[in-house]
Amino acid sequence: MQAKKRYILVFVSCAFLAYCYFGGYRLKKVDGYRNLQVLDSFTRGRLLEKLPSFKSTDIERIDKNVKQNRTKDTSLNNNISKTRSCRMESCFDFTKCYEEFLVYVYPPEPLNSLGAAPPISANYQKILSAIRESRYYTSKPERACLLVLAIDTLDRDSLSNDYVRNVPSRLSRLPFWNNGRNHIIFNLYSGTWPDYAEESLGFDAGEAILAKASMSTLHARPDFDISIPLFHKQFPLRAGASGLVQSNNFPANKKYLLAFKGKRYVHGIGSETRNSLFHLHNGRDIILVTTCRHGKSWRELQDGRCDEDNREYDKYDYETLLQNSTFCLVPRGRRLGSFRFLEALQAGCIPVLLSNGWVLPFESKIDWKEAVVWADERLLLQVPDVVRSISLERILALRQQTQVLWERYFGSIEKIVFTTFEIIRERLPDYPIRNTFVWNTSPGALLTLPTFADSSRYMPFLLDSLGVESRHNYTAVIYVQIGSMLGPNTALYKLIKTISKSQFVDRILVLWAADRPIPSKKRWPTTYHIPFHIITLSGSTVGKSSRSIKKNSSETLINNSTYSAGIADKHELKHTREELLNIYDERPSISQRFYPYPEIQTDAVLSLDEDSILNTDELDFAYIVWRDFPDRIVGYPARAHFWDDSKNAWGYTSKWTNYYSIVLTGAAFYHRYYNYLYTNWLSLLLLKTVQQSSNCEDILMNLLVSHVTRKPPIKVTQRKGYKDRETGHSPWNDPDHFIQRQSCLNTFAAVFGYMPLIRSNLRLDPVLYKDPVSNLRKKYRQIELVGS
Repeated sequence: MQAKKRYILVFVSCAFLAYCYFGGYRLKKVDGYRNLQVLDSFTRGRLLEKLPSFKSTDIERIDKNVKQNRTKDTSLNNNISKTRSCRMESCFDFTKCYEEFLVYVYPPEPLNSLGAAPPISANYQKILSAIRESRYYTSKPERACLLVLAIDTLDRDSLSNDYVRNVPSRLSRLPFWNNGRNHIIFNLYSGTWPDYAEESLGFDAGEAILAKASMSTLHARPDFDISIPLFHKQFPLRAGASGLVQSNNFPANKKYLLAFKGKRYVHGIGSETRNSLFHLHNGRDIILVTTCRHGKSWRELQDGRCDEDNREYDKYDYETLLQNSTFCLVPRGRRLGSFRFLEALQAGCIPVLLSNGWVLPFESKIDWKEAVVWADERLLLQVPDVVRSISLERILALRQQTQVLWERYFGSIEKIVFTTFEIIRERLPDYPIRNTFVWNTSPGALLTLPTFADSSRYMPFLLDSLGVESRHNYTAVIYVQIGSMLGPNTALYKLIKTISKSQFVDRILVLWAADRPIPSKKRWPTTYHIPFHIITLSGSTVGKSSRSIKKNSSETLINNSTYSAGIADKHELKHTREELLNIYDERPSISQRFYPYPEIQTDAVLSLDEDSILNTDELDFAYIVWRDFPDRIVGYPARAHFWDDSKNAWGYTSKWTNYYSIVLTGAAFYHRYYNYLYTNWLSLLLLKTVQQSSNCEDILMNLLVSHVTRKPPIKVTQRKGYKDRETGHSPWNDPDHFIQRQSCLNTFAAVFGYMPLIRSNLRLDPVLYKDPVSNLRKKYRQIELVGS
């Protein structure tokens, strides 16, 4: 009975409170109105004058404004919906890219009223420098396929010192903005404390392609936006540090199985996973240490574990953990991406990813399952069992792939930017697509130009992996710069005769760059069945015409206005040649010896100087060696580079040493693809250096091949009486020649961002190479003769 009374009392109380709240509020309004009624007429009139008038015309105006706002909101929502669903077909103008794939960078913004330049971070300046110094760059916006802002958009955290304000108004002043169509916007950080929203950029990117770090599957527009890695402020512009794996010894036993050292967040987004890592840390083979000792107010926010975590954190050195761990944990931070990702890749420590929903960098092209291990943030305690279950063979394969990807796509800002461009380029309707194998195999897509050929079998570095042999025979290319009188006793005459006797020669090509006129047909030696061509080189007519002399035929002028190699893209080559014409000025360039002339139909090219002294056995033996190493330069005269501490620079030597790193192209074999790369891929600054010095083209070719293959050239032994040059009148004997070559070497290393040359002490001798000694002595017996 007492309980029943209590329930009734509670019910009555609740009813009374509800009446007081809702009824009382209504009574206030009624009482106020009643009080107004009892006021005198004068006061009431003054109060009514202050109230807004709602005539019929005003009501119509209000309805009209509401309708306009609804229409405006609908239009805005439709625009947002359109940009969020952007695809290349709907938000990109392909017509701007059919002729050439060029990138325009907006000029720097004008100084403000105080005379100060708009702020720009070091990393964004590196991005712009990489573009402006590349072959992608054009200063003419009407020729550009892509446009890049001069406005720094990397850091869109409003609390950051690098945050650029007023971006929307700045975008509206750009003459070619067009709602972002054909623009690409680079971004590393978006959003701010406390939610760090991925889509919060502080401006509307419109139809621009986002090249963004920490991109999620929820917000990335498939086949439109591109996920890039998060990199720190000290990240190098070019090449940078190489991968840290020095050996591929198997099995790869490391001191620690799994490691992580980093900060954790006591509260807020991204804190759940890192705050739980202490459960897995055992101090033996799993080292997962964190600290909350960061930020200005960490002591006010610290929890009960902070002091213990900080003590454990200080016991370990981060670099030591990277080098001595098989797997490195990469948990998400405030955003999905983390600096730990690139650091682990470089160190060859297999990344174990704890970042659900993260779109990995360049995911559309890179097969990440061959380099990383995915884990689930919700199943953190299963991570140790996951990594322990991976076999040693699989561990070795994963480690090797981390180095391939780091070296080819992630080692510098330049590589990250160029990879982004090449992914966009492959989306163009008529551009050849490199397959997954090319993208995920060294030397990677950036060095595999699909415009060279319609099949990977023509690439020198893929011949072995595809089990394909190079096309037989070689093309001899003789570069003539001196052009002395031609006769039976001259070096050039003898050289052509020697080549024509080779069993492997396909044709002979003479590049005439001398000031002297070309000798008449009757002065040249008879080459019998070997096709013989002469191409006249000059600055204003490079690549426009050639002379061809064949047996039983008259001299013929051949128009070579569309030089190609394999199935070359004519428009692509057109741009390259236009740029080169500006470099060559009105005089021949020594780089023209490496042009991809259409007369070169064989994979092998034998590059020769006019005064090289070789016999037929030496040529044939070098070619047989090259067939076993088609991705390298194989030849006779060798040189070496070294680091000179006294000058703090690279040195160049021609002294006979126990090692070499350069094989001169005055007598060497290489694959014709390197001619195409030299002409169409190398930085124009490198070619300009060669043009100005009229020197160093052979050093540059060696750097190029070593950069592609990460292997040294191969020297084959020759006769003891071999000479590099026959005449003392050669320009290569000039005292300044040697100084120039040292200067070139340092310039080349600076542009590459590192020194690509690799030392070797391997020398292949015909007596000992592969076959029984007695047979080889009979086969290559001229090589042992001194002065023959």
